[in-house]
Amino acid sequence: MIAYLDMPSGISGDIFLGCLVDAGWPLEKLRATIERLGLPPGSWSVKQERVMRGPLAATLLKVEAAEGDQHRHLHHIAAILDQADLPQAVKSRSLAVFQRLAEAEAAVHGSSVEEVHFHEVGAMDAIIDVVGVCAGLEALGIGELYASAAPLGEGWTNSAHGRIPLPAPATLAILSGVGAPTRPAPGPGELVTPTGAALIAELATFRQPPMRLQRIGLGAGRKEFVWPNVARLWLGQADSMSGPEIFGGGQIEAMVLLETNIDDMNPELYAGVSRALFAAGARDVWLASIQMKKDRPAVQLSVLAPATDEVALVTTLLHETTTLGVRVQPVTRYAAARTLETVATQFGKVAVKVKWIDGEAVGAKPEHEECARLAQAHGVPVRVVYEAAAAAAYTTLLAAVSLKSP
Repeated sequence: MIAYLDMPSGISGDIFLGCLVDAGWPLEKLRATIERLGLPPGSWSVKQERVMRGPLAATLLKVEAAEGDQHRHLHHIAAILDQADLPQAVKSRSLAVFQRLAEAEAAVHGSSVEEVHFHEVGAMDAIIDVVGVCAGLEALGIGELYASAAPLGEGWTNSAHGRIPLPAPATLAILSGVGAPTRPAPGPGELVTPTGAALIAELATFRQPPMRLQRIGLGAGRKEFVWPNVARLWLGQADSMSGPEIFGGGQIEAMVLLETNIDDMNPELYAGVSRALFAAGARDVWLASIQMKKDRPAVQLSVLAPATDEVALVTTLLHETTTLGVRVQPVTRYAAARTLETVATQFGKVAVKVKWIDGEAVGAKPEHEECARLAQAHGVPVRVVYEAAAAAAYTTLLAAVSLKSP
């Protein structure tokens, strides 16, 4: 299952939650997820309401929290997530979203990640929004999330730091950090909140994928504008322009290989080029050392991407590098089906990506970021945690899914 988040009127945490509930995630499941955070009983509530936004019916999620003006640091939120009885993948993704928020707030206010207060985005309702979205995506079986360009409106708003211009500085910092595409908003106002920006920056790829639609979820915003204040979550199966052929439960995709040779660019710039290419839809980016005319050492920059993103990626390469031309050739990519499972180790729970062929699991790979986090927490090398997770995958999953060595 993949999903495309269409944002004609922006995105916030509660609008995203409304999309997920409207798409089929029961409100009772959302409440049960929040209860596992261990928040004080009676301190929060989540209600669902069917509303009209212009001519469109949508689901409005009202997240309420009674905690006064409590402000949290990142380590406070990390502690809440660490003790929560939730899947490790949900906790890791939620923390990554708050990490982006912390980095943006620190950059905007000239502070450090450790010192910054979260203010509005660290309030209990924001925690419910972020954890709810991450849990809802997993509950609906959404393996890949895509998003449209973010509509940014002008104006002013009040914050804990005083009056600030729109788009909010933190929102701009988050979106610029991933090279997110933007477009003019249909009108003034804060249409993309910092929480909404952090969710799409961390969880989504900014492009519209070829897909076979199955259902649509509409989430409503609390404000009413002269246009429908909604976001739409399209759910379905991955497809290609010519229609994919399925092999062993996986997919055959029509891709393009973009290549260019560069001998006159500062090597420090390549990391930024890669980030921009991934934000524009690249599936993989790599560099190879070559030697060009006049015996000049150079770099061959290669990009693998869906054929539908060819023009956007060529444009990105021409803007972000010194090259004067890009070679493009069609290629076919065979992609195995995969799922994300969780295994227990002596260091904690680790998400493991499992590869499937013909309904049979044939490989498992621990998520490196989670292994690195646990390794730092326990003061051991990353490879020790990685090998423990791999061993757990090949033993516990062996009985559960008949896992075989590749």
